[in-house]
Amino acid sequence: MEQLQAQHLRLLSHVESRYKRSLMDEINWEARLLAIRGARGVGKTTMLLQHIKETYGTDPTIALYASLDHLYFSRHSLIDLAEEFHKKGGKCLCFDEVHKYEGWSREIKNIYDGFPDLQIIFTGSSLLNILNAEADLSRRCVSYNMQGLSFREYLLFKEDISFPVLSLEELLQHPLSVSENVLKVCKPLKYFDSYLHEGYYPFFLEKNIDYLTQVQKVVSLILEIELPQLGNVDIANVRKLRSLLSVVSSGVPFTVDISKMAQTAELNRNTIVTYLAHLNRAKLLNLLYSDAQNLKRMQKPDKIYMENCNLLHALSLTNVETGTERETFFVNQLAYHHQVEYAKQGDFLIDRTYTIEVGGQSKDGKQIADIPNAFIAADGIEYALGNKIPLWLFGFLY
Repeated sequence: MEQLQAQHLRLLSHVESRYKRSLMDEINWEARLLAIRGARGVGKTTMLLQHIKETYGTDPTIALYASLDHLYFSRHSLIDLAEEFHKKGGKCLCFDEVHKYEGWSREIKNIYDGFPDLQIIFTGSSLLNILNAEADLSRRCVSYNMQGLSFREYLLFKEDISFPVLSLEELLQHPLSVSENVLKVCKPLKYFDSYLHEGYYPFFLEKNIDYLTQVQKVVSLILEIELPQLGNVDIANVRKLRSLLSVVSSGVPFTVDISKMAQTAELNRNTIVTYLAHLNRAKLLNLLYSDAQNLKRMQKPDKIYMENCNLLHALSLTNVETGTERETFFVNQLAYHHQVEYAKQGDFLIDRTYTIEVGGQSKDGKQIADIPNAFIAADGIEYALGNKIPLWLFGFLY
């Protein structure tokens, strides 16, 4: 255990608590069994270390961080560690990247049942299926999903400009006053393009790093390791999935023709539908449906987007189309806490209540003129004008 304690102390000595993700304030850190899932690179480890340092200090005998790809676990089990840690008075055991440990769910369940005064926090891939894992933890575990940085968080982390989180209702009901409050502090359009290119993942905080190359590495790790391991994807089809992502990132959002996609990817129709679902869970794609509650229509998505704009720029084989970038940003920021559906009139239906048309500053809203609760998310404007709201302002929702 000494090796893990040394790693714990080394990592905590480098972690900073100056900037924190908004999710920090949403998590019930008192839960006995707590899971934080998310795509590679979004900052799960940093947030976990910040919580340990802020709550318990650096003493590894009270709270211990353990990455499950550590060599310690080649000879020891999670239960071995829990027993030794508990005997020495440990209170909180934090397992990072549990998907790298075979049989993790069964052992965590045994630790939970066998040590009732021990808190367990674990992180894992967005592909991690707690409900259908080997041991069903869903009734015991409080689970949270972590997304990449919002535009609001990017301004905080990159420019040290702080704003509160907005609710969607506040944004839609008082868009002018909300946009005025932001513009009193900064010019958001000065930073918006940089966020769309290189601001979703916290990699920009690291020095001497090629940001888009790092994003490409994340994609490769998801395709080559996580999808075969956690999604039962045939490793022989990884190249085809990579090609499929390039097609999606290089085009415009389109009405999906599964048969044509299957032919292009050289896969059968059912395999394409399954793989699209895996890519969605892996946070590489966002799949939109025109009626998310209609099971027949959920057999295939109506539109496909890359999960975020940084993926667009990292994977596209051509210049990214402006309209695609705008819609990708909007879907990404809204889908985190809201239901986003493909709308027959306008572009998107949010929470089955609000219709949103996304476009440039000249967008006139004729398509949504007769629809109640309809708004325009317009790129390139600073202030809200009537039902026309700055697109960047939808990046303040988390």
